Amino acid sequence: MSRKVSARIPASTTNLGPGFDVLGLALQLYSTVSLEITGSTTEVIISGVDIDKIPSTPEHIAFQAVQSVFQRSGVQKPKGLKLSIENGIPAIRGLGGSGIAILGGLLTANILCGNPFSRSDLLNFATSIEGHPDNVAASLYGGVVISVQEEDHVHTIQLTCNPALHVVLAIPEFTLSTQKARSVLPKTVDFTDAIYNISRSSLLVACIATGKLEMLRVAMKDKLHQPYRSTLIPGFNDVVEAATSAGALSIALSGAGPTVAAYCLNNMDEVGNQMQNVFKHHDIPCKIMVLSADLEGAKIWDNKDANPLV
Repeated sequence: MSRKVSARIPASTTNLGPGFDVLGLALQLYSTVSLEITGSTTEVIISGVDIDKIPSTPEHIAFQAVQSVFQRSGVQKPKGLKLSIENGIPAIRGLGGSGIAILGGLLTANILCGNPFSRSDLLNFATSIEGHPDNVAASLYGGVVISVQEEDHVHTIQLTCNPALHVVLAIPEFTLSTQKARSVLPKTVDFTDAIYNISRSSLLVACIATGKLEMLRVAMKDKLHQPYRSTLIPGFNDVVEAATSAGALSIALSGAGPTVAAYCLNNMDEVGNQMQNVFKHHDIPCKIMVLSADLEGAKIWDNKDANPLV
């Protein structure tokens, strides 16, 4: 019998400067992943943004996540499954696309298997596939999420983000894989740099928790990954300077990049224009998006019930 489950999942911007592999923020930009029991064949269908950059085969990471749920649950996988992804998020740009695909496969397959796993379980599964919890945790729960991995378990705390805070994204046309962005990082870090990041990531969490957003100017500075990754993004330092001059509170790479995120309370259009102009000066076309935080996280629909499942 045909049955279809869909999940709408928000994009994420992660690290937020100093919180490398720990901090993530969900954004009001979405992809929808649907899983349907069909006949006797397997299909993966991709539509929407950047479909030329996303594989439409059973090797897709979302379908691998689907198969892992059936294997873990002991439920026999149907002969016919159709996985559809309506992609609304620029691919391979540091906006959590891989995490969204993984979560989409896990969440929809979990419902088809009778909902044997909790969201905490699914976060652990997603982290084991993705390799780090920051983006999958933010997309799953919404808001600002702090994640700590201890062996095979991820501990998370979600904070509500002040709705006055907007994120201006400058999304270059070129892509940058996480693997390449990690390859430029040093194998060891200086002790003083570690203290620098610990202090600022702690301050960043306190800023969000207390609403003292003006302190983001200090709290989002980083020495562990951005100085190295920024070398892969022409004009990065100029973009940061331009966004700051236009009124941004702080600027950070979104995930592994190349997207640059500026955090603003006002002047969002001017900040975006200045970032776009600087990238254009470096011969890099880029798209500007002004987004707010998503506070709800992933939503799931079963075709048996028009209302989203909790």
